[in-house]
Amino acid sequence: MSSSQGASSSASPLRLLSPLGAVAIIVGIVIGAGIFKTPAMVAGITGDVGWAITIWVAGALISLMGALCYAELATLYPHAGGDYHFLTRAYGKNVSFLYGWAKAMVINTGSIALLAFVFGDYMSKVLPLGANSTIYWAFLIVITLTLINLIGIHASAGIQTILTILEVCGLLAIIIAGFGIFGNPLPAVNNPPLFSSNPQLGMLGLGMVFVLLTFGGWNESAYISAELKGTSKTIVSVIVISLLVITVIYLLVNLALINGLGLKALASSKAAPADLLGLAFGPLGEKLLGLFVAVAALTSINATMIVGARTNFAMGEDWKGLSKMGRWESSRGSPSFAFLVQGVISLALVGFGALQSDGFEAMVEFTAPVFWIFLFLVGVGLFILRFKDRATRPFSVPLYPITPLIFCASCAYLAYSSITYAHSKGAAAISLYVMIAGLIALLILRLRKVS
Repeated sequence: MSSSQGASSSASPLRLLSPLGAVAIIVGIVIGAGIFKTPAMVAGITGDVGWAITIWVAGALISLMGALCYAELATLYPHAGGDYHFLTRAYGKNVSFLYGWAKAMVINTGSIALLAFVFGDYMSKVLPLGANSTIYWAFLIVITLTLINLIGIHASAGIQTILTILEVCGLLAIIIAGFGIFGNPLPAVNNPPLFSSNPQLGMLGLGMVFVLLTFGGWNESAYISAELKGTSKTIVSVIVISLLVITVIYLLVNLALINGLGLKALASSKAAPADLLGLAFGPLGEKLLGLFVAVAALTSINATMIVGARTNFAMGEDWKGLSKMGRWESSRGSPSFAFLVQGVISLALVGFGALQSDGFEAMVEFTAPVFWIFLFLVGVGLFILRFKDRATRPFSVPLYPITPLIFCASCAYLAYSSITYAHSKGAAAISLYVMIAGLIALLILRLRKVS
């Protein structure tokens, strides 16, 4: 981007991030608290082991298709702005600004607040802080992780690697317990034969919605493409390896829960992993699960912060009125002011969620519709950029145009489902008001540029 288009930054992103650190960030974003809840929901929706596992495999394949689309864009346009930068190239600065606004006000900060409530819920079981313990923990963790990320990419990536290892260890404990490798003997279960039921297509679609939400976050890999050590194709290997690791873990967790509890008990359970660890390891196992879920939420919060601030940085580069966010501190390898802005908005959303009956649910209703709409636009943007930019691509998405078409169709379906869900809860208007505010902010910035 030319200097005439926005504010210059004090430095540019350097390739300081190792492939292992990148994998830890992606795995940390994707594997959140959802995997501790979704298997029971999918089991209840399908009522069949075969269909349940099929939906998880299909969700992994659709996620891989989307990741391959992003890999083509990230190798051709490596930039700390990630899909904000892709949208700028495909649609222009107005659309990308609205996306950046949505990321700053709704998508990333809403996800941080959502995960902070999950962390607070489970940490309160381990170490309660009084009547409003969940809220206190949520505020505390957002402040703490923002300060860690202000230190720089080495500190935040190092913490991320440690947290991801702890998170995977927690999931391995579920797998070990479910297959009876260690712990108390599990009662015998009698699961029905594979594909013995015929769930309605609509129910299978609902199950897919929850599975794809659990796989959500792989798109954030685009934000670290400009900071990744190695060649331009290194990001492709990082994305594919990350999704393979995630898929294997998800499938093993599902099989362990089905084997350890049985399909019927899994489907009716409110906290299936806790039930399983309780059977295998007694009361200690149930307490450990609370700690594992807290670590999973912590891992996702930190990873989301790392990539989210980079959208703010890209907006600061593009728009003179936001130039402070476009300053990159090379000594820290991070955009410090962009992190501060993100932290303040996240804390405000934690405060907003604290005023609702369920902070977690409020954040889901608040963020999901906007997220899937813009992800759909990125998918369509791949076709637009194929037409506009004929440059040789370091990596091309396989089976074009089938792969991106399936990805776009999946995003459109999830956008529709999330809007319907938010509307049923009376929350769709909130996201709409935020985007209207974004249009007003865009108009103000345009008028300032003209004047």
